[in-house]
Amino acid sequence: MIILYFDTAEGNVFRPPSEAESFILRVTIGCSHNRCTYCNMYRGVDFRVRNMDEIISQITAAKVYREFIRRIFLADGNALVLPTPKLLEILAILKATFPKLRRVSCYAGPNDILRKTPEELKLLYEAGLTLVYYGMESGDDQVLSHVCKGVNAQQSIEAGRRVVASGMKLSIMVIIGLAGKAGSKEHAQHTAEAINAIRPTMLSALTLMMYRGSELREQYERGQFEILSPAESMGELYQLLNAIKLPAGEHCIFRSNHISNHISLAGTLPRDKERLLNDAKQAMAKLATLKEWDVYNNVER
Repeated sequence: MIILYFDTAEGNVFRPPSEAESFILRVTIGCSHNRCTYCNMYRGVDFRVRNMDEIISQITAAKVYREFIRRIFLADGNALVLPTPKLLEILAILKATFPKLRRVSCYAGPNDILRKTPEELKLLYEAGLTLVYYGMESGDDQVLSHVCKGVNAQQSIEAGRRVVASGMKLSIMVIIGLAGKAGSKEHAQHTAEAINAIRPTMLSALTLMMYRGSELREQYERGQFEILSPAESMGELYQLLNAIKLPAGEHCIFRSNHISNHISLAGTLPRDKERLLNDAKQAMAKLATLKEWDVYNNVER
């Protein structure tokens, strides 16, 4: 049974694909950073932290489904911006309200993670926050600076390592094509090096979309940013996968099955690395044979 409880009074609600059967509990509205040049998810939404009365109201409304709710996703863009005591209070209420609850998860920005001490992250894990979705996007300093992510590569890596060290599962998202044509090789190589250092539980590779209302879209329209062709995007993904070197015996679930991706790939690293590389190589060759390709497939109309 799919349980969706959306409070859409203020802006749209976003969630990871794997949270399709989760109760979506909005503990914040919007994104506290909201400056990434490639993203328009929360543009036009004034960020605020919801008070406990609002949060408890949502939980009360979902009580009718308490026997069915097993997963809860804390929205919006970066729930870890909440003070640790407030998060611990919310997690305790959720545990007491939903007897079959197995997992609580959230999005997290790098600065929100870094503002938490290792001890705080450990407390949150022990209280029930067991999965964090982290949009790292790139491990390259220049790319992170250009897209106004708010951290450099070393800080980005440290954020990921802190989550892993706490015991939480970590799902990292990276964006193929985020450096454009000019910085593609460096973006792929340095992002792979960051993955090697963090060793996340899951890795998702999305392909850059040029959304209306984003600064990167405006740069593209002014001719200041050149996006990759489908074959070039697959080539960048191949380079990324080839440079990821995780220890034998470890397991990192890999997916490139987002709606933005030209071709879907799935496997587990390092076990399926050679198959994934072969699949990517075949896809790259197939995409390269296209006589023409519509650049607007990845540009929001």
